[in-house]
Amino acid sequence: MMAFCALRKALPCRPENPFSSRCFVEILWVSLALVFLLPMPSDACDEPPKFESMRPQFLNTTYRPGDRVEYECRPGFQPMVPALPTFSVCQDDNTWSPLQEACRRKACSNLPDPLNGQVSYPNGDTLFGSKAQFTCNTGFYIIGAETVYCQVSGNVMAWSEPSPLCEKILCKPPGEIPNGKYTNSHKDVFEYNEVVTYSCLSSTGPDEFSLVGESSLFCIGKDEWSSDPPECKVVKCPYPVVPNGEIVSGFGSKFYYKAEVVFKCNAGFTLHGRDTIVCGANSTWEPEMPQCIKESTPPNTQPPTPSVSDSKPTDPPATPGPSHPGPPSPSDASPPKDAESLDGGIIAAIVVGVLAAIAVIAGGVYFFHHKYNKKRKREISASYSTYQDKAAAPAE
Repeated sequence: MMAFCALRKALPCRPENPFSSRCFVEILWVSLALVFLLPMPSDACDEPPKFESMRPQFLNTTYRPGDRVEYECRPGFQPMVPALPTFSVCQDDNTWSPLQEACRRKACSNLPDPLNGQVSYPNGDTLFGSKAQFTCNTGFYIIGAETVYCQVSGNVMAWSEPSPLCEKILCKPPGEIPNGKYTNSHKDVFEYNEVVTYSCLSSTGPDEFSLVGESSLFCIGKDEWSSDPPECKVVKCPYPVVPNGEIVSGFGSKFYYKAEVVFKCNAGFTLHGRDTIVCGANSTWEPEMPQCIKESTPPNTQPPTPSVSDSKPTDPPATPGPSHPGPPSPSDASPPKDAESLDGGIIAAIVVGVLAAIAVIAGGVYFFHHKYNKKRKREISASYSTYQDKAAAPAE
């Protein structure tokens, strides 16, 4: 009733005639809008649950309570043993009855190891979706797919690619170089890890050829060598000169490829840069030539020494002495030469020795005097006792 009143209030209809044709049409449109826009309780289930190993046999547009959906295994899967339920029912509360995976993966057949190679299974099995990897032994290379997958082929399980082959690694000749040659150049094919060694021919000019690059090449893959062939060319660096320096090692009149020279600077100069340089492949010294820079004189931090005047110092005025002659004062008397020659340590030792002798003598005198006094007291005491004894005796 309240909703109807609200609609009447919102619509521009006359209260005295609420059921006019215009008002009726507007009320009808609003009612239809509410029916389609407002959520209404549904008496149906959502889409059936989805599974990795199963799929519904048939799909409907709607599912009412009591409807049943049957599942079947997807391609690449098969029913479990023992069998599990493969259907779900739309329940009265519009939910599907519980159901779990009832199918398991199918397996592909085990693959044999290729000749001169091995096969491995990173997943640990050959089930649907797993992969197999192939490797070849040392000295062999693989022809075909290195990795294959277990998949469905029609109604059966099969690997995505056929097993590869392992072929022996062989190399074509590495190639000729100007002014040079290599060993075993008569061969048309080289086996894995086989080595060829390049060398330069003798030069017809004043300078010899230098081999720039790797002299030994190894066959490491199908028609693949360990490096490019070297070059044989004249590499000659100019005579190295460092101003205010000299060569200490690597003397020579000509300096060819990889010649090494060591420098040092003259006295008073400091080396800036590397002391060792090498003749590079472009006929230049590497690294750059060092420099010998003159050492800077450090500033004098001592105070200036006062200059000595050429004029003679003025004698101080003489102090007037007494009118009569007298004995010379102690300061005027010069010590004897023997006393001057004595060392202070010797004098101290003599003084200590004298004091020690005096102490010993004094101790001896005190000891004998003390002993004499004690003896004297005993004699006096004995005489006094004898006298008393005689005085006390009766006369006969």
